[in-house]
Amino acid sequence: MFMDEKISSMESYWDQVVTVTIEYVPQIATALISAMLTLVIGLWVIKIINRLVRKLFETRDIDLSLRTFLCNLISWSLKIVLFIVVVTQLGIKTSSFVAVLGAAGLAVGLALQGSLSNLAGGVLILTLKPFKVGDYIASSNGVSGTVSYIDIFNTKLNTPQNQLVVVPNGDLSNSSITNYTELGTRRTWFDIGVSYDADLRQAKEILLKVIAENQLVLDDPAPQVVVTALGDSSVNLSVRATTTNDNFWDVNENLIIDCKAALDKAGIEIPFPQRDVHVFDESKK
Repeated sequence: MFMDEKISSMESYWDQVVTVTIEYVPQIATALISAMLTLVIGLWVIKIINRLVRKLFETRDIDLSLRTFLCNLISWSLKIVLFIVVVTQLGIKTSSFVAVLGAAGLAVGLALQGSLSNLAGGVLILTLKPFKVGDYIASSNGVSGTVSYIDIFNTKLNTPQNQLVVVPNGDLSNSSITNYTELGTRRTWFDIGVSYDADLRQAKEILLKVIAENQLVLDDPAPQVVVTALGDSSVNLSVRATTTNDNFWDVNENLIIDCKAALDKAGIEIPFPQRDVHVFDESKK
């Protein structure tokens, strides 16, 4: 009697297993097939989107470093979305995945604040292009040099002393940048002091003649010699002449040398700071 009841209960159990299997197997199979189709089609669509985005970036002439980074970012973002959709097709609740991804993103963001700032700065620099490789720039944080490489996180500069300076893009994008080579020409801007006894109009004519004799100086915009200040020991004249970027330093040096020689030849003194010292003899009081 006991064995019959046990056999009967086992038959009833297996009947339930079979019934549940018959009921849920089609649903599981349908979910698996749907998930696989979604995965295959999704990967194909992502591949097409990546190809279109890459062509779009190429036509817009976006920098290669930024192009690679953005393509990878878009690709991984789409794959994460596809993963969530596939998991949803399998009947798994995605709210936990979204919560985990949000918490992970917050933790990574807090841990990499500086790096993310440099990343954002790199995206801005590569997108807005305030300078490019080969430009000579100076930033308000005191860094200057010729741009040799622009990365997502850093910009590399070669200084005139042939030193390599690696500047975080976050700092560079948040500072004022002077681009000396973007316009193709540069203008000298140095002062020469002459004595208070000198004829200023004559001094200006002499300096303008020196500038006119320099064949590397451009006629447009016109050179200038301007009285800028009455200094403590001299009257300051500002010499302003424009030349190409390649010739700037040669022109600047030659003008300084030639201007001094011309003023010396004309007998116009270039004074240096002087102090009058009065000595009192206390014994004569």
